[in-house]
Amino acid sequence: MSNDQVIDLLKQAYNDEMETVMNYQALSIILDGIHAEEIKESLRQDVQEELGHAEQLGQRLKQLDSSPPGSEEFVAHQDTLQPPADTTDVASVIDGVLDAEEDAINTYRELVDAAEAANDPVSEDLAVTLLADEEAHRTEFRGFKKEYKGN
Repeated sequence: MSNDQVIDLLKQAYNDEMETVMNYQALSIILDGIHAEEIKESLRQDVQEELGHAEQLGQRLKQLDSSPPGSEEFVAHQDTLQPPADTTDVASVIDGVLDAEEDAINTYRELVDAAEAANDPVSEDLAVTLLADEEAHRTEFRGFKKEYKGN
């Protein structure tokens, strides 16, 4: 694989992280109900972590003589992570988060492979680190899903 493919995946991951920040922020504000508090707090914490991921991806793009994409290049695709009409629908939010985390995990796995093939160990290392974070988020929300089914 080429350096161009690594850059394309870094940009895709950057956009995904920024979209996730936007959606997690909105969800952490609009959710209502007793069962929502733990989810809202987790989302608030994840906003900062996802923003940090975007920062790291942007810095890596700069190091590769590229740049993070601006808003004109942004295309939203997290359909299942949109704020629900029913602000107490915590289950749909959990499912949306799990979908977003799966997408991120898949992107970072692709980036690991592309960076390895392009002989870019720095991008590969970054992707592995961010992949671990996203897998931890997925595990946390899988736990929320199990717990929420009991309510």
